[in-house]
Amino acid sequence: MLTIANLTYRIAGRLIFEDASALVQEGWKVGLVGANGTGKSTLFKLIARELHMDGGDIHLSDRHTLGMVRQDIPADDTPLIDIVLAADVERTKLMKAAETEQNGEKLADIYTRLGDIDAYAAPARASSILSGLGFKEEELTHPIKSFSGGWRMRVALAAALFQQPDFLLLDEPTNHLDLEAVMWLEAYLATYPKTLMLISHDRELLNKCVDHIIHVDNKALTAYTGTYDTFERERAERLMNQQKLHEKQSAQRAHMQAFVDRFKAKASKARQAQSRMKALEKMSVVDAVMASRSIKFNFGKPEDMPPPLLAIDHADVGYVAGKPILTDVHERIDMDDRIALLGANGNGKSTLIKLLAGRLDPMKGELIKSGKLRIGYFSQHQAEEMDMSSSPFMEMSRAMPGKKEAEVRARLGIFGFNKALSDGQISTLSGGEKARLLFAIMGVDSPHMLLLDEPTNHLDMDAREALVQALNNFNGAVVIVSHDPSMVERVVDRLWLVHNGTCADFDGDLDAYRGHVLEQRREERRAGKAEKTGGPNKKELQKALNDKKKRWPDLYKAMGIAENAYAKQNKMKKSMEADMAAPDTYENEDKLRGLQIDYARIVAELEELEDVWMKAMAAFEAAE
Repeated sequence: MLTIANLTYRIAGRLIFEDASALVQEGWKVGLVGANGTGKSTLFKLIARELHMDGGDIHLSDRHTLGMVRQDIPADDTPLIDIVLAADVERTKLMKAAETEQNGEKLADIYTRLGDIDAYAAPARASSILSGLGFKEEELTHPIKSFSGGWRMRVALAAALFQQPDFLLLDEPTNHLDLEAVMWLEAYLATYPKTLMLISHDRELLNKCVDHIIHVDNKALTAYTGTYDTFERERAERLMNQQKLHEKQSAQRAHMQAFVDRFKAKASKARQAQSRMKALEKMSVVDAVMASRSIKFNFGKPEDMPPPLLAIDHADVGYVAGKPILTDVHERIDMDDRIALLGANGNGKSTLIKLLAGRLDPMKGELIKSGKLRIGYFSQHQAEEMDMSSSPFMEMSRAMPGKKEAEVRARLGIFGFNKALSDGQISTLSGGEKARLLFAIMGVDSPHMLLLDEPTNHLDMDAREALVQALNNFNGAVVIVSHDPSMVERVVDRLWLVHNGTCADFDGDLDAYRGHVLEQRREERRAGKAEKTGGPNKKELQKALNDKKKRWPDLYKAMGIAENAYAKQNKMKKSMEADMAAPDTYENEDKLRGLQIDYARIVAELEELEDVWMKAMAAFEAAE
């Protein structure tokens, strides 16, 4: 479907791709991965012919439609639903033609084609996509100009998904989404019926939605079959084998060279020495594996403080006098707490973070904390507040008054800043580099508590992994708002649900929360349909569900047992994937082989457990 052959491309003289080649077959779901700055977004623009290559060829069949997320959504009075519907150019054109066409035969052809493309079901499909991305039904007719930039990007994403092109390109689609919308997008993309190419640093999304990986590295494209975890394992094996071959070849060359050096002047051995010299010249050289520059974050080691670090005593929280966003919040945070805030955007997660950070005062109630408490606060908005004409070195020097230049540069170096990057203007930094600078500044005084509002936006895989490791090694409290399920699962052990003006502990893990979100959306759809048809309301539906649980307790219990068994096995699978992704695993071939055998067994058992769970759910739903 897509052929990239010997692609060469330069930006301002810098070589981005050199003789790069790759093939994408129809129906593939491809994850395009690689470190920031390697050219992933550039490749998308080359495929879309927004940029012109210096050499090679990119061929996409003319019979296939190409779709991307638009960056130019207008801020005008157009309703959301109309923007999404307009993405289907053929439907829009036919609908307009049907209004003006006078010729009966042509009109019949128009209506036939509208029926063929299921045009009259389009508003329902557009509504479903917008709803999945977090829009309420009453908002679908609101003008686009009444929404912020992040919500407009969701509309642009909805339009691209609704268009359903033959070849869909998505560049970091989760960056403007909350966890609930990410869950919906994962399910949507996993069943996308056409070809997909996805740039993402979200490991969970790549593992659930793609079946091939193209790795952008060292100006080349390398294809792998499987999910992101499969790619990581295969690439580690490939690098290990390359290094072994390099070492073997180096030893062989050294042996041959030693023979030449010893006997080249000896007449009886001259012919053999000459032969070995020719063999050395012809021998193809296998490069050594260059170790990737690793980034290791460090947020310091705060001294212990007696619990609680902080307590919220029946507080109302908001921005102006009047109606608060959150009411009667009553929680505490201790030194060893790892908490994630859950809930759709707009429910008050960032508001609660700002209260904890001291950037908002409670409208009612009290925020109790020690005067010695040090808090590190991270928000993407902080990047916009930095002096763009300053440099990372100057900003770090301000954060470390009295420290020597070497100490300041050492701190920057931990977070991946060399001297050239440290002395350049902040305005030239990428989004990921700005985030790393904020992390570096945030941890200078070894805070007791870290408050992180969407910390992984713009971070590549290596930086995300470094952040996870640093948080797990940090001995203070952590509170996170994140749309990255992998980070939440690997870092936190408590969940707070911020929803409908309240904040409360959520009893369960992230898998249980996924089920909670799905059930909540089903109930909302049922309630919406009931309102339109005069059927039972939400309370009546809940009562009917409770009655059904009482009438069929065995079926309900069997469904719960099956769900718990699946969740437990899935947790084992993820733990094993983390073990297999560890670099030291590949140093022990017996250990790796054993892990691979156990992993295959667990995956097979997981499929059986999922089947049992689905059958238990079907039996309960069918019970009358």
